[in-house]
Amino acid sequence: MARQSKKSRNGTFWAKALERAHLGVWDWDLVTGDCFYSATWARMLGYDESELANTSDLWLQLTHPDDRERALASGDRHIAGLTDAIETELRLKHKQGYWVWVLDRGGVVERDAMGKPLRLMGVQTDISRQKAAEAELEQVNVRFRLALAASGTGIWHHDLATGKSYWDERTREIFGLVSDTAEVERDHWFGYLHPDDKEAASRAHLVPLETDKVTAVQYRIVRRDGEVRHIESLLRFIADPQIPDRRLAGQILGTVRDITEDKQREQELAYAARHDALTGLLNRAAFDRLLADHIAAAQLLPLSVFYIDLDYFKALNDFAGHAAGDLALKSVAQGILGCLPATAHAARLGGDEFALLMPNCDAAQAGRLAGAVLAAVRDAELGSTATSRKLAASIGIAFVDDANTTVADALACADDACYAAKAAGRNRFAVFSTDTASGSGGLNAARVVADTVDAMEDGRLKLFGQEIHLLGRPWQESRHVEVLARLAARNGRLVPPGEFIPVAERFGIASRLDRWIIRTALSRHGAALRSGALTLGFNLSAQTLSDPQLWDFVDSVIEETGAPHSGIGFEITETAAVTNFDAAEQFVRKARERRCRVSLDDFGAGMSSFEYLRRFPVDTIKIDGSFIEHITQSRFDREIVLAITSIARSLGCDVVGEKIERQDTLAMLSDMGVAFGQGFLLHRPEPLERIVARATKVAGARKAS
Repeated sequence: MARQSKKSRNGTFWAKALERAHLGVWDWDLVTGDCFYSATWARMLGYDESELANTSDLWLQLTHPDDRERALASGDRHIAGLTDAIETELRLKHKQGYWVWVLDRGGVVERDAMGKPLRLMGVQTDISRQKAAEAELEQVNVRFRLALAASGTGIWHHDLATGKSYWDERTREIFGLVSDTAEVERDHWFGYLHPDDKEAASRAHLVPLETDKVTAVQYRIVRRDGEVRHIESLLRFIADPQIPDRRLAGQILGTVRDITEDKQREQELAYAARHDALTGLLNRAAFDRLLADHIAAAQLLPLSVFYIDLDYFKALNDFAGHAAGDLALKSVAQGILGCLPATAHAARLGGDEFALLMPNCDAAQAGRLAGAVLAAVRDAELGSTATSRKLAASIGIAFVDDANTTVADALACADDACYAAKAAGRNRFAVFSTDTASGSGGLNAARVVADTVDAMEDGRLKLFGQEIHLLGRPWQESRHVEVLARLAARNGRLVPPGEFIPVAERFGIASRLDRWIIRTALSRHGAALRSGALTLGFNLSAQTLSDPQLWDFVDSVIEETGAPHSGIGFEITETAAVTNFDAAEQFVRKARERRCRVSLDDFGAGMSSFEYLRRFPVDTIKIDGSFIEHITQSRFDREIVLAITSIARSLGCDVVGEKIERQDTLAMLSDMGVAFGQGFLLHRPEPLERIVARATKVAGARKAS
């Protein structure tokens, strides 16, 4: 069998072998200059054997111009005895015009007696697929390097067998290491670690020896210039297949990324989530959590809770402007902080209201602190635009000595005492007692808040509405309604809005109340709005205006109910906007983008009204009722209404006169060109469903006719 196999290895055998191996053979006679090319070589380039002349320079004619010099040099060096063999990569032109990458290998196979080369032979292998794969891999590597550069990520690895570490250039930059070599000393990294992070970081870098998963670790380094930087590393163990023991061989491969700016942003966001943007004091949510924690820690009792309400702040905004108001709030905050002992905390609850808590505080200590705060408020910086009027404050103090006390009750008691201080003449403090509880129908403010929340869930919160009339025309021609809320007490008595809405604002549930009103009204009456039977207007509190998620909520409710944006209006008051100016401006812009109507309510009540009108592109101006109710007797009020009406006309705004309760008032407003009106003379508030039913009936009758 062996002899038979050996005899069969003739020319045909080698031809088949070359064919199967896709090898092209060349044979060059240096004496005659003749060069033979195998049929497989011709077919590799798309030719029949008879199509190519076996000239010595045929391969050179087909070689890519950029590769010729390198290919010739490879042959010349071998012929000169400088290399053991010819080995080079080059491109040959295919019959169809594209280039074929080949690996050319060969060498001298015959010499004369003096050792001079007489004959060379070699093979060329098509490596086009390999070169394409290399090109593709290079593109991947380029993209990878670009991604690393863009992300600022460095790469390093540590060889367990040799104990050597290697850092790329970016890693060296991150650590502030000036070096031209990638190799670094074994313990060099450890020397950069922040003292507080050495143990944890070192332990984390050993974790990859225990798992094949990627391990993430964050730590701090101290650069040689003393700068502290935050680092994030991703680590993975790469095993040595020859040595299974992970402790002896293999590599720990890692990345490093400087996340100092990310950490700073995290800290800034965490700070912003807990602090008021204007004053830097704690915000309402953070104060509530802190108060709850202090109450639960019985060893901190008795705990004093202060409720501080600035006096005359709105007047300051009216006469000196928004910037002066902001300056005053910041100055008051700094003054309060300057009064506090180390264990006390201060917060801005919203608007011009502040709160303090002080653990282990008796009446004498609380009194001294309240006096210091009153002095700090009186001395607050008001700016050059302010008049000689100084700020003052009313302070209520409540003492908590029971760990079962709720946050709402503690603040409510302090708030009731604050109202007692206001009633006693302002610029003073009062301590809560059952005698000072302000209440509503025997309930203090906290219980009013709790009852309001309960009423949203048990059906005692009612939607009412009041029509807005086109003066001199039936309401059916305009069909616009302002949505109102009425709270039914458990005994059935309707609680006036003036009692529960201000309390809702003081205790942080006004936004929740507004959302309930909007969702309930649109859910129940979205079909009526879609049909065009009427439009609804909603009042917004200062808290709601400041809610960054407000429009997400409104848009989702509109999508759920099908109520059109054009059928919805929002009313914002100067009071709501005065300490939320930027939020109000952004709200109006977004409302206009959605084609919702916007009204500026209680217009003229403050001296900043015209500034708001200049900044807010509203649809409607509602003149404050204080200018309407005595207009027939007061020339001043008439001049104000005439001026507002004239300005509104020039801006293309509708004008609504509020609080119309007399026939002669109605007639005068009509003569003055006020187009719309609202008040008890025109319509007394009634349940919203009745108004919607009436409007729907009218709209249906008109369509039928």
